[in-house]
Amino acid sequence: MFCNQCEQTAQGKGCGKVGVCGKKEEIAGLQDALSWTVIGLSMLVEAGRAANISDVESDRFTCKAIFSCLTNVDFDPERLRALILEAAARRDAWKARLAADGINYANTAPVLFQPADSAAALATQGEALHFIASLDDDEDRRSLKQIILYGLRGLAAYADHAAILGKEDETVYAFLYQAMAELGRKGQEVNALVSLALKCGEINVRAMELLDAGNTERYGHPTPIAVPLGHKKGKALLVSGHDLRDLELILEQSAGKGVFVYTHGEMLPCHGYPGLKKYPHFYGHYGTAWQNQQKELAAFPGAVVFTTNCIQKPADSYLANVFTTGLVGWPGVSHIDDKKNFSKVIECALALPGFTEDADAGTVMVGFARKAVLDVAGTVIEAVKAKKIRHFFLVGGCDGAKPGRNYYSELVEKIPADCLVLTLACGKFRFFDKKLGEIDGIPRLLDVGQCNDAYSAVKIALALADAFGCGVNDLPLSLILSWYEQKAVVILLSLFSLGVKNIRLGPTLPAFISPNVLNVLVDTFAVKAITSPEDDLRAILGGV
Repeated sequence: MFCNQCEQTAQGKGCGKVGVCGKKEEIAGLQDALSWTVIGLSMLVEAGRAANISDVESDRFTCKAIFSCLTNVDFDPERLRALILEAAARRDAWKARLAADGINYANTAPVLFQPADSAAALATQGEALHFIASLDDDEDRRSLKQIILYGLRGLAAYADHAAILGKEDETVYAFLYQAMAELGRKGQEVNALVSLALKCGEINVRAMELLDAGNTERYGHPTPIAVPLGHKKGKALLVSGHDLRDLELILEQSAGKGVFVYTHGEMLPCHGYPGLKKYPHFYGHYGTAWQNQQKELAAFPGAVVFTTNCIQKPADSYLANVFTTGLVGWPGVSHIDDKKNFSKVIECALALPGFTEDADAGTVMVGFARKAVLDVAGTVIEAVKAKKIRHFFLVGGCDGAKPGRNYYSELVEKIPADCLVLTLACGKFRFFDKKLGEIDGIPRLLDVGQCNDAYSAVKIALALADAFGCGVNDLPLSLILSWYEQKAVVILLSLFSLGVKNIRLGPTLPAFISPNVLNVLVDTFAVKAITSPEDDLRAILGGV
């Protein structure tokens, strides 16, 4: 296998025999075979769409298939096998449909690929593809295609989240097909691939807008609220991942059953939504970021549900208490299918000890999404004009286990008291419980939400720029981001598509970015690698 799509990739180059995430050669081969088959499907759908032929079921399937290859989503060989065979069946149905309508298509290798039946044989086929190397013989074109591929995986994740809430846009699906099909071709101009990468970011802004609308129209705009970090005496059920609809269904189905529901990881901001917080048994938050789950979940005395990416290998001590749903899969873990009947999860929670006593571990504030922040925009603007607020820092992104991420906690601790810190995604768990105080009644640490809520941060920045009559790059605002997986890749492309410059990125730069492509990003967007908290603050503020 060869995989270098995440920040923790081995030796900063690529994982071989086994992924740092726990992905084995078989899973890597299956994911490559799935991506290859979806490229073939995309080529045919693209030809059909040019003739005004489309199929919404293919659209939704393609989105899910691409999302399934994102880091820490699906580790189950049989689930990946089923996706590959469905992709091939849909591809072949498109062949027949195009032929019947007299529409020409190219018999490329992805279109002709014939998958084996067993997961083991499919994995061997996938490994033989040498998928990443096959993207292009030229290092820079291959680098750009990897950026596009990983951006598409993040885009597909956001589009899938939005579709679950009934929010879809034809332009998002059309781009997924266009870009996936382009990955199966060679010899493009470098500038054309750069444009395609930026287009991926532009389309993702639309996908995040759809997701934001889906969340806020169904559950209301988040409002600031203090979330308990302790627990209540009683039975316990923990929900991890990102999917608000799954959480809602769990809350509905567990109501009145004597179970307290807790969030884990990126589900923490869900406490700010009125439509979810209305459930009296929706209590607090347990644990921190995804990479700590093996230690934290071993101590959790209840059932656990993973709704989206972020699962790690469950330890034997709690394996029987873990459930997956949606696209998440792990061999031997019970999966809740699309009917979303969570009764087995609730029964498991009721059978386990739960917490034997109340525990107070303090609280953290969440709910500072775009409406909450913009509702106090006047106060913020006046505080800036009165020089009470000197600078805004957006410190967010993915967390991870690789050394160097303590930079972000040290940075936040050292940011001067006349500056506000906005944060989002699981990177905030490095400092989410810090008590930074207030400026004119506004908390200095504002939790904007999940990585899925990056749209909120964008809208806040654009609104402030409009209020001050300047561009985003002219604001007293610095973006200092941590990345781990492909949602972070597409968010970075989204910021680039909006023309945002001077982003500081870490803990390390992506292994899939070639030196020449990095130079383009530096020259065009002034992207920078993080250095030390002291040096970066000095460079940003001109002396702390």
